[in-house]
Amino acid sequence: MSDLTSPRVIKIKGLLFLVMGLLASALILIEAPSVKNLLLLVTVIWSFCRFYYFAFYVIERYVDPSYRFSGLGSFVKYLLRRSRS
Repeated sequence: MSDLTSPRVIKIKGLLFLVMGLLASALILIEAPSVKNLLLLVTVIWSFCRFYYFAFYVIERYVDPSYRFSGLGSFVKYLLRRSRS
């Protein structure tokens, strides 16, 4: 499979991720509506966004500028290799 290069398709893909996340969040809150669940959902989303930022931006810019990650699987492999050495 080749890399996605079309700016239009990349934007559509991003919007689909947003819609998917909003629908999943709405379904969770419809299933069990409470302020507690809303706050937990917001915390989970924020935490995963920060982890994603850390995994790609922080590691590449500040920890190991020579390494380029291609996805979360690549990041896990990188961590496992670094922990062995």
